[in-house]
Amino acid sequence: MKSIPKGKTHTPSGMMEYAQAVKQGPAVVLINGGSGPIEGWYKIFHKLAETATVVAYNRLGVGGSDKPSTPQHGETIVTALRQLLAELSIHPPYILVGHSLGGLYANLFARQFPHEIAGVVLLDSSHPQDLSINETQNPFIKRINRILGMFDSFSLGRKWSEVNFVEETVAQIEKAGSFPDIPLVVVSGGKKPPMMPEHVMEIRANNQLDFVRLSKQGKHMIARRSGHFPQLTEPEIVIRAVLDCIQMVRENLLRE
Repeated sequence: MKSIPKGKTHTPSGMMEYAQAVKQGPAVVLINGGSGPIEGWYKIFHKLAETATVVAYNRLGVGGSDKPSTPQHGETIVTALRQLLAELSIHPPYILVGHSLGGLYANLFARQFPHEIAGVVLLDSSHPQDLSINETQNPFIKRINRILGMFDSFSLGRKWSEVNFVEETVAQIEKAGSFPDIPLVVVSGGKKPPMMPEHVMEIRANNQLDFVRLSKQGKHMIARRSGHFPQLTEPEIVIRAVLDCIQMVRENLLRE
């Protein structure tokens, strides 16, 4: 595994751990899935860094970043990311790459600050309507999910964890403005996880298609050999998706 050199910097939200490679053009900002570390990008970070400015970071509570002391909902997370980018002198417009739960934050960022965002890539991203999936589960699974949520609330270290504020993040997305008409590449894992029921896979597949319709410049790519982590199982597809988005952004800039 090729390591990703990391640094730390102070922001108004706290100390944050990051990795960056600086070149010209819009910066590619990699937004981890829930509690995911910088290292999760190791198969694509260096390749993208050959042609673009790339920033990856650990949100509060992950890796070497400070532990959070306030609720980590979407608006708080977007604010902290903007502070980090300003501290690193990485200026907009940005291309956001959001995996899983990180896709919710990319979605919210693009709606709240559309003039700062040049393009978005969603990697098997969480969809606001994915919350309804729990309602399709049998009573036993629902009960287990509630119990796990209770344990999170009892732990001081996890009290402010982002996973406890997903519903609030989704509500913030719904209240934000429309998704901008910008290059959007949606990468969906085409392989059903072994424990996922067929009807849940169908719901998620439909939600992924809904993402594509957010922008007139939307494009869909399916990583057919991947489940939820295409950046690990089919990194070449994810690299192509990001490079395609960069190319579309550059073409848009030439037309302006």
